[in-house]
Amino acid sequence: MRVVAAMSGGVDSAVAAARMLDAGHDVVGVHLALSQSAATLRESARGCCTLEDAGDARRVADMLGIPFYVWDMAARFQRDVMEDFVAEYQAGRTPNPCLRCNEKIKFAALLDKAVALGFDAVATGHYAQVVERPDGTRELHRAVDAAKDQSYVLGVLAADQLARSFFPLGDTTKPQIRAEAKERGFYVASKPDSHDICFIADGNTKAWLTARLGEQPGEIVDADSGEVVGSHAGAYAYTVGQRRGLGLPRHTQDGRPRYVVNVDTGRNTVMVGTADLLGVNALRGDHARWCGPAPDGVIPVGAQVRAHGEEVPATAWADGDVVHVRLAERVRGVAPGQSVVLYDGTRVVGSATIAETALER
Repeated sequence: MRVVAAMSGGVDSAVAAARMLDAGHDVVGVHLALSQSAATLRESARGCCTLEDAGDARRVADMLGIPFYVWDMAARFQRDVMEDFVAEYQAGRTPNPCLRCNEKIKFAALLDKAVALGFDAVATGHYAQVVERPDGTRELHRAVDAAKDQSYVLGVLAADQLARSFFPLGDTTKPQIRAEAKERGFYVASKPDSHDICFIADGNTKAWLTARLGEQPGEIVDADSGEVVGSHAGAYAYTVGQRRGLGLPRHTQDGRPRYVVNVDTGRNTVMVGTADLLGVNALRGDHARWCGPAPDGVIPVGAQVRAHGEEVPATAWADGDVVHVRLAERVRGVAPGQSVVLYDGTRVVGSATIAETALER
């Protein structure tokens, strides 16, 4: 099988490419250039897609003896991930750019180009498992390493994309992957993992958004009293469940901490309240994506609303492109724009983008 191995320059994608080669596939390494002004060096463990990362990927490809190319997808990444990220925050929602990158870039733009060039599939260093059923259909499952499991950010994959995807690391833990990379002599064996948002290298999302949207002064309002308790420089920089960085007096009247409970970018208002106002047990999601057939009727599922959040027992049902989820317990800090990913055991059923949340009795 002819396979494009997406090589970020990190240890995971290096071992993934090596394993695909060991399995007998015809492998070509591809590094995605996603930045229109890539830095020469990484800043600590933040960010990715720098010139240094491209060089690291090329060195691994050379050691493996496979062809290596850099595909420029910076314009597509700018439009489909970065501009979408800004637009979502501007609308008062909280997006997940890694999930959007998988949907729009790695398993759409990259996969489409690979297939157009005659390749059969794409392999990445994501921690997830693909299980092939007797009838030839494929299922997406959680990785063996629960601490590194990335099935949540792959929940946007449709069945046809999953049919052309390989995740060679899903049956292995991260320490084992590093040990394997060291045994293979890969320079990247001890390279730090990238984390946070790759295009915000210093990790300061608020400053990054302010540089693009400008300061928009507004009021912070207490949900219980309706009183103005503070001010902000732009409602777009806040998210439901946020506690830090509100700039409120330490001692409120009742002595309890305040959290963001609502962001109204239309009125440029941030509403804060106590933790008991954060709990919700009902979600409505749109932009449904199914890793197999859409569910028929009401089904029991596990629901996860954050990349590293806990799975909560729930029931779900689909109505066209809309998904309704009823959680068995209240979950705090769920914001519109986040994704809810549904599981049946370890199997990913599908996902949706949260549009509304509610507390139903």
